[in-house]
Amino acid sequence: MEGVKRMEKIKIAIVGIGNCASSLLQGIAYYANMTKQESSGIMHWDIGGYKPSDIKVAAAFDIDERKVDKDVSKAIFEPPNCTKIFHKNVPLANVMVTMGKIADGVADHMKTYSADKSFIPSKKKEAEKSDIVKILKDSKAEILINYLPVGSEEATRFYVECCLEAGVALINAIPVFIASNPKWAKRFKQKNLPIVGDDIKSQLGATITHRTLAALFENRRIKLERTYQLNVGGNTDFLNMLERKRLDSKKISKVGAVQAILDEPLTAENIQIGPSDYIAWQKDNKICFIRMEGRLFGDVPMNLELRLSVEDSPNSAGVIIDAVRCCKLALDRGQGGPLYSTSAYLMKTPPKQFTEDIARRRIDDFIGGKRVD
Repeated sequence: MEGVKRMEKIKIAIVGIGNCASSLLQGIAYYANMTKQESSGIMHWDIGGYKPSDIKVAAAFDIDERKVDKDVSKAIFEPPNCTKIFHKNVPLANVMVTMGKIADGVADHMKTYSADKSFIPSKKKEAEKSDIVKILKDSKAEILINYLPVGSEEATRFYVECCLEAGVALINAIPVFIASNPKWAKRFKQKNLPIVGDDIKSQLGATITHRTLAALFENRRIKLERTYQLNVGGNTDFLNMLERKRLDSKKISKVGAVQAILDEPLTAENIQIGPSDYIAWQKDNKICFIRMEGRLFGDVPMNLELRLSVEDSPNSAGVIIDAVRCCKLALDRGQGGPLYSTSAYLMKTPPKQFTEDIARRRIDDFIGGKRVD
């Protein structure tokens, strides 16, 4: 594509060196020496000439004593991280994890919860905006990935402001509404910075499965009358979400993703979607229970029940690898503002919702240069 600029590596910054960051960095190393034919699990092997191994961490931020001041390649294996280790040999990044901003990034109960030492606060002074901006600029980071815990509204806005000041694109992987908020979207457009969000849609997780089943009901003209989706897991994300007041945006995101598929949205009392409970011994394994009740020919009732078990963090890492490369493609093309097609395919609450088949066609068109959102 004419006017496209390329760099050897895509330099990213990561906020929150938890399980998702661990799976992401393990994955980058895991696929480094593979060919396309060997690369199961990658949705797009090549995006604008960029392979998964072309992603490099330039800056990293956390607030846990066990991670701050460690090389990020080592910090990803520190507790309380508990995701599956599928690639131990992650090369040294020569990037130390910097103390970040706390704000509302830690649920109150996690500050005193000690059963698995879920949080040990760093003794370092927490960062100010000027500190983060300087690190982003000095590191030449191009894209920041927000992996903060669910409910981190204030902390997310802090890092978004840092991105805008430092001139860094954003991938918002959590359900705090930034890309889908017209005011924030406008600011990224004015700065000519791409933004992808909000709330990562796992490769084959609860939301994508529920949406696909809802579309099947619609396509086969089965009237969906009520449905629920309950999730349990044992990672710190589920522990964090025991504080129910942090779940408002998460529930809006997950419910909205399914409702967007339906011609006639369900009333609030007939749809229940959201995290259910924390079971420590499950670690990073997430178990999802879906039930859907409807009526088919002759108004005869039917129901469907499904149990899905997945390792939560690897399930999102491949999606982030695509999001990073699409974001970089937009940077190369000089395109700022929300990436609508990318967000619709990869996120639960994008600025514009599309069905999965339409979103897939649109992101492929975007990658091929046929569509500029």
